[in-house]
Formats: sequence, C-alpha cells, structure tokens
Amino acid sequence: NLIFHSTLFLCLASLTVLPPKDPMAIERSNLLSMMKLSIKVLIQSSLSLGRTLDSEYPPLQQFFIVLEHCLKHGLKAKKSFIGQNKSIWGPLELVEKLCPESVNIATSARDLPGIKTGLGRARAWLHLALMQKTVADYMKALLDRKDLLSEFYDSGALMVEEEGAVIGGLLVGLNVIDANLCIKGEDLDSQVGVIDFSLYLKDPMTAILDQKHYIEELNRHLSGTVTDLQAKMDSIEKNNKKLSEELTAATDRINSLREEQEQLRKENETILQSSQNKEEAALQDSQVELETYKQTRQGLDEMYNVVWKQYKEEKRIRQELERELELQVGLKQEMEVAMRLLEKDTHEKQDTLAALRLQLDQVKTLNLQMFHKAQVDAQEYTVSFCLAWPLRQNSDKDMRVELEGKVDALQKQLTDLDTQRLGLENELRTEREQRQSLQKALQQEQDNSIELRTQLQQLQGLHAELQDLKHEKRQLQQTCGQQEQALQEMGLHLSQSKLKMEDFKEVNKALKGHAWLKDDEATQCKQCEKEFSIARRKHHCRNCGDIYCNCCSSNELALPSYPRPVRVCDVCHALLLQRSSSTAS
Repeated sequence: NLIFHSTLFLCLASLTVLPPKDPMAIERSNLLSMMKLSIKVLIQSSLSLGRTLDSEYPPLQQFFIVLEHCLKHGLKAKKSFIGQNKSIWGPLELVEKLCPESVNIATSARDLPGIKTGLGRARAWLHLALMQKTVADYMKALLDRKDLLSEFYDSGALMVEEEGAVIGGLLVGLNVIDANLCIKGEDLDSQVGVIDFSLYLKDPMTAILDQKHYIEELNRHLSGTVTDLQAKMDSIEKNNKKLSEELTAATDRINSLREEQEQLRKENETILQSSQNKEEAALQDSQVELETYKQTRQGLDEMYNVVWKQYKEEKRIRQELERELELQVGLKQEMEVAMRLLEKDTHEKQDTLAALRLQLDQVKTLNLQMFHKAQVDAQEYTVSFCLAWPLRQNSDKDMRVELEGKVDALQKQLTDLDTQRLGLENELRTEREQRQSLQKALQQEQDNSIELRTQLQQLQGLHAELQDLKHEKRQLQQTCGQQEQALQEMGLHLSQSKLKMEDFKEVNKALKGHAWLKDDEATQCKQCEKEFSIARRKHHCRNCGDIYCNCCSSNELALPSYPRPVRVCDVCHALLLQRSSSTAS
C-alpha cells in the first residue's frame, strides 16, 4: 500500500503542470490527466477486445466516473428546503436547448423508471449519448456557451476553463467505440463514483524500472539535444556573421542605389524637360502644318471650283460649237451637192450653147449659101426675067414672096437664136457669179471649219488639262487623307506622350515626396499599428516607401519604375487602381 500510494503521488505530481498555489488549477490538471488516461485505456482496450462494450466493462465504468468528476468540478450548490444539492443534471439539460436533436435523449432520461435524482438522470443521459456517439458534439456545444455555464459553475471550474475545451476534443476519439449499455434495472441514483487507479498503474517495481530507463533515455536524449543545440548555436553565430557582412554589403548597395536614384531623378527631370520641349515644339509644328494644310486645301478648293466652272463653260461652248459644226458640215455637204449639180447644169448648158453656136454657124453658112444662091438665082432670074419677063412675072412674084417668107423665117429664127444665146450667156454669167459666191461661201465654211477644229483642239487641250487637274485633285485629296491620318497618329502619339509625361511626373513626385523608410525606424505597421515580431515581418511598399505588415501590403501592381508587378500597400493599391480606371475612361 505504501508503494502504491507513493507511486500514485509521484504520478499525480508529475502530471501537475501549474504551481501548487492554486488548488483549483491543480484539480483541473489532475482531472484532465485522468480523463486522458481513462480515454486512452478505454480506446486501447476496446480495440484489442474487438467487440461491443457493455455496462460491466471496467474501463468504461471508470470513464463515466472520471467524466462525472470533471462535470462536478466547481459546480455551484443549489439551495432548497431540504438543503444544498449539487447535481450535473442542470448543465446537461442546457444541451436540449442548444441542440434540438438531443430532445429524445433528455426525454428518455427523464422518463426512465426507477430514476428519481438528477444525478441518476445525468448518468442515464451520458450512457445514451455514448451509445449514439454524440457525447463529443453535445459537450462541445455546451462548452461553447460559457455564459450559460457560469450560472452553474464557479470561476476556475474545469468546464469554464481551457481544460474543458481540451476534454471536448478528447471525447471525439470515443466515436470509434461501439457500446450497448443496458440502463433499465440499474441503480444509477446510488452508485458511488470512486476512481480506481489500479487500472492505470502497472506493477510497482516494473513501474520504477520503467521510470529509471525512461529517465536514462531522457538524459541521453537531452545530451543529444544539447549537442545539437550547441551545433545550432555555432551555425547561428556563423550565420549572424554572414548576415552582418551581408547587411554591410546591403547598406553599401542601398547607398549606391540611393545615389543612382538621385542620378536617375536628375536624368528623369532632364528627360522630362526635354520631352516637354519636344512635345511643345511638335505641337507648334503640327499646328503650323495644320494651318498651312487648311489654307492650301482652301486655295485648292477655290481653284478647283474656278476650274470646274471654266470646264462647264468650255463644255457648253464645245457642245454649241459641235452643233454649229454639224450644221456647217451639213450646209457644206448641201453646197457641194448644189455645186456638183450646178457644174453639171453648167456643163450641160455649155454643151447646149456650143451646139447652138454650131447650129448658128450652120444657119449662117446656110444663109450665106442661100444668099449667094439667091443672088445667083436672082441674076439668073433677072436674066431669065429679062428674057422671059412676061412669062414668068407671076411665077417670080410667087417665088419672091416665098423667098421673102423664107428669109423672114430665117431672120426670125436667127433672132430667136440670138435671143436664146443672150439668155444662155446671161444664165451662164449668173451661174458663174453664183459659183464664185458659192466658192467664197465654201472658202468661208472651210475657214470656219478650220477655226472650229482649232477650237476643238483647244477644248481637247482644256479637257486634258481638266483631267490633269482632277488627277492632281485626287492626289491632293490622297495627300490630305494621309496628312489627316498623320495628324491623327500625331495626336495619338501626343496623348501617349502626355500619359508618359504624367507617369514621369508621378514617378518624379514619388521620388521627391516619398522617402524609403529604414527598417530600424519602424516598430509597428503604419496601417494596422500592430507591433512587428518574428511572426509579423516588415514589408516595404514600393510606391510610398513606408513599412507595413504582410496583411496590409499583400497587393501587387505594375509601377512605372519597376519592370514587373511589385508589392504595394492597401492605400496605394486603391489610389493606383482609381487613377488607372480614371485614365482608361
């Protein structure tokens, strides 16, 4: 017995982790340790047994006793007419309100025959919950409502402290156990809950030897741990030296980077000034070119309008001249036909005149012959008349009359022929005059035709000039379109250069207005004001240069001064997003 009690005392002393000044803490620690042991033994024994547990199984009985002690720890006593009463049924009744599915368990615990006390109902409730594998869920729901538990437990009780939450987590392991407990017929009201430590303690000598071997093994482990710690200390010292050297090199690098930053800032200002000057010069040149282009285009439009009007007028004149030329050509053809007819008529009349002249000559010759013949006849007649005057006086008179009649007829015929000759000569003269007038008119028409051809050639030249002007106009329009496109591209380049200038201004402003804060100058996050530690590291915002924690600087954005997205704080992230959205719109 002495060895048993001493061993039990050593186990309880070794399980105690808090100072012995607080009895409630010691009790909580011991109860927690006993709960761990009881759950461990129960699970191991049930798995090795390999069957469903019943009410007579000793580790299961001890588990209920330990759980009952845990629920009774720090429980307030309720006053009644009989006296003070401590019962765990009150806290367990709260589960019915917190978990509606536990109503059946609570109702069954209340309605069991033979159970009269609250302790018996609580024991029956625990048995039923274990069989349904819901002890862990119901205890967790109960432990989460410490405001309700404070009505039943004092401060420092196991159920309202952290040990209660640990026990709630340990109870989850009981879901692997299958239990078939018979509650009816058992005397749950009068059972005495005494913890039997013999289940959890081995043979005393074996326990002492095990403790000795454990202590030796622990010493060897601690020696190895000390050696490892010493090696780690040496490596840490080496690392500290390396880090110091790296820190010195980083400091030198930061200084050189600051100098480069200053140089870049100056170069940026120079580039910005030169870009502004170039942009202003380009803008002025583009404005001058635009004004020149507008004036040139206006002059070309006016020239085109004048040429177009001249072309319309010349086209109208050309159409009139073509119509007149067609009329003149028709008249010329008619005159040529008339001339040919006139020439034909003239030739016919000349032939007729020649025939008449020949006939006249023949008549004259015939008249001369007849005259000579008449003279001969007259002489002969005179001779014969003288000879035979008395005989032939009547016949001579008749012949004379006949001859006079013939002479008169011949003279009349001659007169008619002369008259006809004169008429033909007059007609010939008239036809010659008409022919001369027609030749003059034909010459005039030829002159007019030559003049019209000259004008037509001039019109063709004007038409060719007009086509050249149209071609030049198309070229000018194409040049105008190209210049407009060039102006649009120039406007696009100007807008892009303005955006780049804004970016340069922002970078310059950032370089001027924001300084890179040193690590040793910040002890807490600028936004959430939480202290920096090993777990909460420092991070620089690449936009403003201030130091933030990881939560307040987890964003990444592309900045003009960096080639890829870098870390920025929440404030700069929101401002940059708002600025980029306004720039895009």
